[in-house]
Amino acid sequence: MPTPPPVSYRHGGLVCTDHTLDVPLDHQDPASPAISLFAREVVAEGREHENLPRLLWLQGGPGGRAERPNAAGAWLRRALVGHRVVLMDQRGTGRSTPADRLTLARFGTDHQAAARHLGLFRADSIVRDAELLRRHLQDERPWSVLGQSFGGFATLTYLSLAPEGLAQAYITGGLPTLTGHADDVYRAAYARTLAHNERYFARYPGDQRLADTVAAHLEAHDVRMPTGERLTVRRFQTLGITFGTSAKFDSLHYLLETAFTDGARGPELTDTFLRGVDAAVSFAERPLYAALHEPIYAQGSRATAWSAHRVREEFPAFEPAPGSPVRFTGEMVYPWQFDEDPSLVPLRGAAEVLAARTDWPALYDLARLADNEVPVVAAVYHDDMYVDREQALATAGAVRGLRTWVTPDHAHDGVRADAAVFDRLLAMANGKD
Repeated sequence: MPTPPPVSYRHGGLVCTDHTLDVPLDHQDPASPAISLFAREVVAEGREHENLPRLLWLQGGPGGRAERPNAAGAWLRRALVGHRVVLMDQRGTGRSTPADRLTLARFGTDHQAAARHLGLFRADSIVRDAELLRRHLQDERPWSVLGQSFGGFATLTYLSLAPEGLAQAYITGGLPTLTGHADDVYRAAYARTLAHNERYFARYPGDQRLADTVAAHLEAHDVRMPTGERLTVRRFQTLGITFGTSAKFDSLHYLLETAFTDGARGPELTDTFLRGVDAAVSFAERPLYAALHEPIYAQGSRATAWSAHRVREEFPAFEPAPGSPVRFTGEMVYPWQFDEDPSLVPLRGAAEVLAARTDWPALYDLARLADNEVPVVAAVYHDDMYVDREQALATAGAVRGLRTWVTPDHAHDGVRADAAVFDRLLAMANGKD
């Protein structure tokens, strides 16, 4: 099928051009079938005919589609001052060929085949897709990249696999451990998540009693969310993922205040509360996040083996117990979620295979990173709940020329919340900091 021509349109002072091209499912296999890759190029209205440098936005995730121009973070308008911004839907997301319970159904009960398929949706494949897109848009000229969270992980993979494609790299909240196992990642993450629980309950001291009451109610009753599945205590605890960003830190408080009403059988959880919980804990819109959350750390022969689930045993504060205060978990994915979330149930077999896999390709080239020549600047958020500061700084020290800005003033979504974050990185890259 021929590549469709780009389609352009205008809105809100922006000129958007939609691009679609075919890329190999498996870049290492010449006989691989093709999948579709979608990207939206955005430029400020009135500058669409200027020869502005392109900036590729690499979204957080894994499994997150690129931001849409009408709802993008603060960084976009700042970036458009001097760039054409490319919003690429990473493979498996958005308008790129999806990878979800519907498309994976063709594998039936062949969980090995489904897992092999999902193993092709990590950062190494994303980078190779980006390189084909770059050449499609501008031949061999390098472009710059802004990697947020997992997009920063992908940026380190980009510097490892194809540094010739990059003019500059900007990273926000996304310097991964280069050699650590998933166990190291989650062991540090649980400690940080406990600290964020303490921050939350210090801000909203009345919420401890309310959260404990909700948990007790869920333990004693078969409570169903609007989609029909039961809301368990452990799934209720996953609402702590909201603690990691400034935009959502307070959202649990305003959800909890809607929790109870006086029903015909006594206190009952409201539809408003249950609908809000479902919206926050369901993986229906981002199944790849769940399926690949541990595999994004996997390299070599050591299996992840449901790392977050195993390491949790080292932190008994998260285990519900009578008389113990509820503590919410964060950016962790558990095997039981593939039983309780209808959007993940069909992926359970493949997820088990991925958790046991012991032949993962390397994501980072340590020697190439040590000899890096691409200018790289990174914002490291001092109290980031999702990405460990010490692991991030160790990685920064392993990449030649990488300069960091460590700040206590922003949460993980700093680049979305405040244009000054990207402005600071631009200044650093231009030697004006």
